[in-house]
Amino acid sequence: MTAKHANLDLGLVVRGHGRHYIVEDSDGRRRVCHPRGKKSDCVVGDQVRWAEVSADEGVIEAVEPRRNLLFRQDEWKTKSFAANLDQLLILVAVEPVFSESQLCRALIAAESAGIAATIALNKTDLPGADAARARLQPYRDMGLTVMELALKADPVASRARLAPWLQGKRSFVLGPSGTGKSTLINLLIPDAQAQVGDISQALNSGRHTTTTTQWYWMDADRESALIDSPGFQEFGLKQIEPAQLPLLMPDLRAHAGDCRFYNCTHQHEPGCGVRAALEAGQISASRYRIYGEILQELSSKRW
Repeated sequence: MTAKHANLDLGLVVRGHGRHYIVEDSDGRRRVCHPRGKKSDCVVGDQVRWAEVSADEGVIEAVEPRRNLLFRQDEWKTKSFAANLDQLLILVAVEPVFSESQLCRALIAAESAGIAATIALNKTDLPGADAARARLQPYRDMGLTVMELALKADPVASRARLAPWLQGKRSFVLGPSGTGKSTLINLLIPDAQAQVGDISQALNSGRHTTTTTQWYWMDADRESALIDSPGFQEFGLKQIEPAQLPLLMPDLRAHAGDCRFYNCTHQHEPGCGVRAALEAGQISASRYRIYGEILQELSSKRW
């Protein structure tokens, strides 16, 4: 931000589509804003300096410095999509069986951005709960919190478990299709549809209601927020250098200092502390396999 923008109003980006953004002012009023110039680099969660151009529209003049930034990856490119988050809630379920690769990638993205992450296992009332717990044990062993929920079977207990964790935080919630993310949002934010509807009307386009990142306030004081981005499948990791990768995986990082070579890739080098820990059962085979897959992607597909 330059000095000439310091006197402009400060707003929060709560949604974006193309070059159209919804900016919320300090009074909670939302309006459509467009960035100045051709470049459009705002994301949900950004604090922006904006100026009013009409009763319902504004122009974004500058983006304030970000505390952190998450990236998403599609078939063609990596791009930023959410900023200034306090924590990440990764929602997985007993059914359908969750992808450990997606879980690992989400955790690596959070670690890279310096965002605390918690895993929530939903549908623990179903018969396969013990198998799901066993798959998540390596993550408990790494010190991660694994919260157990039954959002449909026991919504009262689930809400009581989630509420203290979410209080006063800006929480990004990630959940593949079928895990119960919509159930979670509707349980915690009774007026979620109203918040989406107001924004869709402002954008004059209802077809984007389920494909863009969405900011929800959980309370009237606007202290606790949930951010949902249902339209993507993978976090972007291509901004990570291959040598950084093991340092972003706590179980590998704990043993990387034991390697004979400082630039060990933990794939084939002699005297590798990571592979020794793998053989000793201190690193799970699935985690190590996923590490190898991501390392190959990062090494072969540089920008």
